[in-house]
Amino acid sequence: MIRAIVGANWGDEGKGKLTDMFAAESDIVIRFQGGSNAGHTIINNFGKFALHQLPSGVFYKHITNVISNGVALNVDNFKKELDSLKEKNIYPNIIVSDRACIVMPYHILLDVYEEERLGKAQFGSTKSGIAPFYSDKFSKIGFQVSELYDTEENLKAKVSHIVKLKNLLIEHIYNKPALDEDEIFNKLIEYREILRPYVRDTVSFIHNSCKEGKNILLEGQLGSLKDTDFGIYPMVTSSNTIAGYACAGAGIPPYCIEKITAVVKAYSSAVGAGEFVSEIFGKEADELRNHGGDKGEYGATTGRARRMGWLDLVASKYGCEVQGATEIAFTVIDALGYLDKIPVCVGYEIDGKITDKFPPTVQLKKAKPVLEVLDGWKCDIKGIKNYDDLPLNCRKYIEFAEKFINIPITMISNGPRREDIIFRNK
Repeated sequence: MIRAIVGANWGDEGKGKLTDMFAAESDIVIRFQGGSNAGHTIINNFGKFALHQLPSGVFYKHITNVISNGVALNVDNFKKELDSLKEKNIYPNIIVSDRACIVMPYHILLDVYEEERLGKAQFGSTKSGIAPFYSDKFSKIGFQVSELYDTEENLKAKVSHIVKLKNLLIEHIYNKPALDEDEIFNKLIEYREILRPYVRDTVSFIHNSCKEGKNILLEGQLGSLKDTDFGIYPMVTSSNTIAGYACAGAGIPPYCIEKITAVVKAYSSAVGAGEFVSEIFGKEADELRNHGGDKGEYGATTGRARRMGWLDLVASKYGCEVQGATEIAFTVIDALGYLDKIPVCVGYEIDGKITDKFPPTVQLKKAKPVLEVLDGWKCDIKGIKNYDDLPLNCRKYIEFAEKFINIPITMISNGPRREDIIFRNK
């Protein structure tokens, strides 16, 4: 069985808990895109963890965790995360693709410099170097992990070439201090030794695992609306966040992916700039933010307060469609138990016309939410294990969302712990 777990919205949907849960029955967990610019929060018997780059299977001894070729590999953060696990006596089995490309320190600098230059027009970047990294990767001036083990002469020549290019930008556009060739080269040598125990031909490993019928879990980062092609461009990430990208980002044959679990949050939240039609503000947003998640809605990577909004079914349906979802996991519904009435976005008004289709950004900018108000259930639903034991209005809320999206909701998360999950036969 090969399953992908992906976000249907802006990210922050609660994918970490689901991947941690399904990892228990997997042989292999693969991160197939993105970098350390977002995190998965996991609460288990070891404690509470925010994983930014490591796959969520690292807490299981039987699992091989793969950082695949599609990942933006920040080696410094990779080491920090491994060290933090070792402090808790967790020693994961992890391998890193020799075809992955490396996030360099100057990518992070360039990210910071560009946001600074843009001022009020900035993208709301996490300043993790992701956009400069992917720009270099596709401009063919990135450093692939395999190159660390080439001759030092070849590595120095490439460093020299890239530093000359970068310094033109850094000195003359951003008016910042130039990069030093020796410093960059020495950093790559440091990365070579950090990664040496983990580097492997993951393409052959994954293909052989598929042939052997291994249980493989594909772990995505962020959500559909942050996808470079299908999201709220240009306020998107710099990689494809959809399940289909696992074929390129991990080397999985397209016909092998059997289940695509799209994670939909029972309300909306987002970190960073960009269109957000159902967004709410002020006291209303503060209340929802403080009720959400384990200890409120704050980014696992940035710590920033998330923007808040009502469940946007137009965006969620679209997000599930571009993911190719076969089922939905509906998360953090327990956070809504304080509300008498719960607004839900069921359409967009654009230029006086109402649509239930998710448009490109130029039209999305003009959209106003069309809301339908449902009755709340006014109680705490944590600890409930059976769907039929949920309050009637809670079940009506779930079934209303399911009917609109037209994909079965098979799981409902009603708390932060791994065991806070309701399986629904559909």
